[in-house]
Amino acid sequence: MRISGITIPDNKRLVFALTALYGIGLPRAKVICAQGKLDPMRKTKELSVEEESKIRTIIDTLKLEGDLKREVAGNIKRLKDIQSYRGSRHTRHLPSRGQRTKTNSRTVRGNVRKTMGSGRRKTEKT
Repeated sequence: MRISGITIPDNKRLVFALTALYGIGLPRAKVICAQGKLDPMRKTKELSVEEESKIRTIIDTLKLEGDLKREVAGNIKRLKDIQSYRGSRHTRHLPSRGQRTKTNSRTVRGNVRKTMGSGRRKTEKT
């Protein structure tokens, strides 16, 4: 099954398979299943054509994938343009929501592990 250009996995349960779309997490996937009156624990390959069309109509009303990514990027660009504190944190690739940076923030800065060694290079044994 393909929705908005993304292939939904066939062998996963519906509620987990819908999370393959950017912008749909587990809570929103459960809401989609409830709106379509579908069993969230059924596998995707077991769905009928009518049920697939129900899911497509519900998902078409949401802002997902490219549109959502564009909106998020636009919001970050706006913060940078007005030179807000949060925008400057995004520019420097640092946490923008008040987290500490001395020991954590590996995901934002990249997984850089600079630890102190003995300072001596290992010499080759001859």
